[in-house]
Amino acid sequence: MKTTEKISLAGKALEQGKGILRLAPTWVPRSFCVPGRRIKLHPDDYYVLGGQRGGIDERWLSSTTPAKNGPLTGENEGLSAVVFADGKKELQLLLKDVIDELKGELIGDRLWNKYHGWAMYSKFFDNMGPLPHHIHHSDEHAARIGQLGKPEAYYFPPQLNNHGGDFPYTFFGISPGTTREEIRQCLVNFTKGDNKITNYSQAFRLEPGTGWDVPPGMLHAPGSLCTYEPQKASDVFAMYQSLVNEAIIPEELLWNGTPPDRIGDFDQLLEVIDWELNVDTQLMQNRFMGPKPVRPLAEMNAEGFIENWVCYKSAAFSAKELTVFPGATVTIKDSAAYGMIMMQGHGKMGEWNVETPALIRYGQLTNDEFFISEKAARQGVAITNASTTDPMVMLKHFGPENPDLKL
Repeated sequence: MKTTEKISLAGKALEQGKGILRLAPTWVPRSFCVPGRRIKLHPDDYYVLGGQRGGIDERWLSSTTPAKNGPLTGENEGLSAVVFADGKKELQLLLKDVIDELKGELIGDRLWNKYHGWAMYSKFFDNMGPLPHHIHHSDEHAARIGQLGKPEAYYFPPQLNNHGGDFPYTFFGISPGTTREEIRQCLVNFTKGDNKITNYSQAFRLEPGTGWDVPPGMLHAPGSLCTYEPQKASDVFAMYQSLVNEAIIPEELLWNGTPPDRIGDFDQLLEVIDWELNVDTQLMQNRFMGPKPVRPLAEMNAEGFIENWVCYKSAAFSAKELTVFPGATVTIKDSAAYGMIMMQGHGKMGEWNVETPALIRYGQLTNDEFFISEKAARQGVAITNASTTDPMVMLKHFGPENPDLKL
């Protein structure tokens, strides 16, 4: 496709949606995970990419970040696509290309001028069991391999958690009193079976409707609730736990994110750990996130909706949960561009019919995921709940330094 065509098609897509872009579902497999089967993918399609790729246990949202899944990674894996009608044809463009063409017209000059792109994405990750105790690198450490650091956050949507999976508890950090030498020895023992690193951590029970903040440098082993996960636009990580649910973690994942000249250096792995963050004696108080109303509840109730901050402790991204009451029509204003995903109900959002699918085939298009331009967000998005009984619920993910969020 020629560049001139991309420009005109991107503009046409934005105009067609009056500032709101429709997105196609983006499915991502992970070879080291077993799907929890709660992200509405058809039961026949969780292994549609083949056994070597592993099961599909993630859906990426508003993503301009490619997935890093090794040599078998598919073309454009992890990248969201914009769907729009060009005459009688239904076309798709990568969201990344649309943002590159429209720049501040779509994401706002504030974000474009500073980041030259969409600097976050969100996902659902849906694992039957827990993930290994692992870490995401800071900007400083990630820069050594040409990547960005990765803060992230969790929210556990009630709509996707009809069951808790095998282990609905997440290990966070390192137990106070643990020494660096004890953790180093666990890393040295990585290839000797179970390196028992979670002996030196704490697990917290996960509750639907709440969340956690996970800065870079913090060890964590996510539990088996289906998780909505806003994060910085990066896929950098290293696995520090060698055995999970009798599954061996490949040693190459221990050194993932390590500069080539320091592979084999266990002190390098220790350097990636933000020690004070991990041994925080007030870890739950500082990292747990309960929902926080964006305005006084009485005001919102009177207008027919409730909106809560659900991820709000990082400057790199933020997220809200919006509930529109049955039969209500509301206009919601935000100061920044955002992506959104429908969690419950159906109705109208701007020019679009929006709905929450019960079951999705791999490759099928939906009307549940959209991207809202800064201009449309500032002007206000009109939303109508078409049901007389069912609340309409959506999650909204924002880029860095949301002007509406007071940290």
